[in-house]
Amino acid sequence: MSFALCRIPILTYHQIDHIPPKRDGAGVRTPYRSLIVSPSSFGRQMWLLKTLGYRGVNMSEVMQYLRGEKTIAQHGKVVGITFDDGYHNNLAHAQPVLARYGFSSTCYAVSDMSGGSNTWDAQKGIGAKRLMTALELHEWITGGQEIGSHTQHHVNLLESESAIAQAEIAASKAQLEALTGVACRHFCYPYGYFNASHAAMARAAGYDSATTTLHGVAASRDSAFELPRLGVLKNTSLFKLWRMIAT
Repeated sequence: MSFALCRIPILTYHQIDHIPPKRDGAGVRTPYRSLIVSPSSFGRQMWLLKTLGYRGVNMSEVMQYLRGEKTIAQHGKVVGITFDDGYHNNLAHAQPVLARYGFSSTCYAVSDMSGGSNTWDAQKGIGAKRLMTALELHEWITGGQEIGSHTQHHVNLLESESAIAQAEIAASKAQLEALTGVACRHFCYPYGYFNASHAAMARAAGYDSATTTLHGVAASRDSAFELPRLGVLKNTSLFKLWRMIAT
């Protein structure tokens, strides 16, 4: 199989929601506003993928391509779609669009904060946004999507003791499986922070893959536990998205 057939772009999203104003009522700039993609923009992006002949797929299918179990020649072009953190707005705004086009995706949930909010962002001044409950994670799965793990508490693994990091990685898998009743096969490093020991922990915990925030197109030569992705931001145009996945 040629190398070109083993290169799969994996898109990274966070929130799919209405874009807040640049500044709040007190004139304070809204932090990390760029990580929010509007529902209309997301819809146009999925339309573009479909128009270009791609299928949006979850990480389980991405791995089938990277392992050579499926090929583009036989099964068609694909783009991996991932969501970090497990926001409720992914269910509300992204899932209907994905279902419309027959796409699947993987949402990396923070297992012990199901039904809560993104409290890890509070120190950065980012407003609280609701995370999916256990029942909503079920709804996400029954709607044709997949879940992965983003640790138990969205910790910075590089600042965590080894035993804590190992527990966050392994226990989140067991917790999500207990919450949903389905296997949790994929992991994502919070903030993109990790080292080789964390990759080894993810492998030992029984995951099939782990994704990073390293920028690039995933290829069969990459470690399954250090997969790069392509971040999609508020201002990512359709032309830029096309360039990202085409190159």
